[in-house]
Amino acid sequence: MNLSVLYRGPLASCNYDCPYCPFAKRHDPPDLLREDRAALERFTTWAADTTDVNLSILFTPWGEGLTRGWYRDAVVTLSHLPHVDRVAIQTNLAARVDWLAEADLTSAALWATYHPGQVTRERFLARCDTLLRTGVRFSVGVVGFPEHLAEARALRDALPPSVYLWVNAAEGKRYTPSEESEWTTLDPLFGYSVRPHVSLDRPCHAGETAISVDGDGTVRRCHFIKEKIGSLYDGSWRAALQPRPCVNSICDCHIGYVHLKPLGLRDVFAGGVLERIPAVWPLPDEALSKRVGFVGLGTTLT
Repeated sequence: MNLSVLYRGPLASCNYDCPYCPFAKRHDPPDLLREDRAALERFTTWAADTTDVNLSILFTPWGEGLTRGWYRDAVVTLSHLPHVDRVAIQTNLAARVDWLAEADLTSAALWATYHPGQVTRERFLARCDTLLRTGVRFSVGVVGFPEHLAEARALRDALPPSVYLWVNAAEGKRYTPSEESEWTTLDPLFGYSVRPHVSLDRPCHAGETAISVDGDGTVRRCHFIKEKIGSLYDGSWRAALQPRPCVNSICDCHIGYVHLKPLGLRDVFAGGVLERIPAVWPLPDEALSKRVGFVGLGTTLT
């Protein structure tokens, strides 16, 4: 059995104050941090003991996890388990990254986001350089706000072509064809993010070969469907795995729609679904031309 697990514990604190984020500069009290650490250690123990499943794990904390030692320890520990194919975490790269030298770099990876206004480009690129020299798999991305376009272009120019730079459409923004084209020049796959995907009654891997797990072990099919389908720690999640159509009208977040079967994104990102790295990158010219054309037509499912 191959299972992708998206884990999100109680942690909700972040060292950045991005104006579009509800968790900006939020400070968790000591009791909550202890709760988060205990929950993560319990999850790590479960993952270590579940040797009959090939696991791929993505940590998706509301806040910034890598400023906390227990997330760094979890990534290192899980990366060395033979039945863990991938362990990745979403991060702003504010914390040091030299600890990744202790991880198994065939399985550890990062999904990194650049936040202009919160960190200098030079400092962010220095972190990326350390990752490159260490041999860590990682993608880098930005949110597609118009005021961030120049910084995104400069970041793309500074990164090696081998590093995939993704762009998330800004929530609630409608992009003109010209704006969409500008961002697509940076990320040929931007078309998947720029418009929500109709998902109601569409087949999805979520709940079948991918699950979302809360800190207390509650299992849901994905982060965006609140219905509980089992618990990680009483084993009920096993019987709950089955093909399910989506019950939401639309899906507009990458960690959700990457599992929508009609989109075929598991093939596009094969081997790098959780850390958001395309299977083939840079895209070959013929694939690039097809993908840009596809973006022009729009990606909303009908």
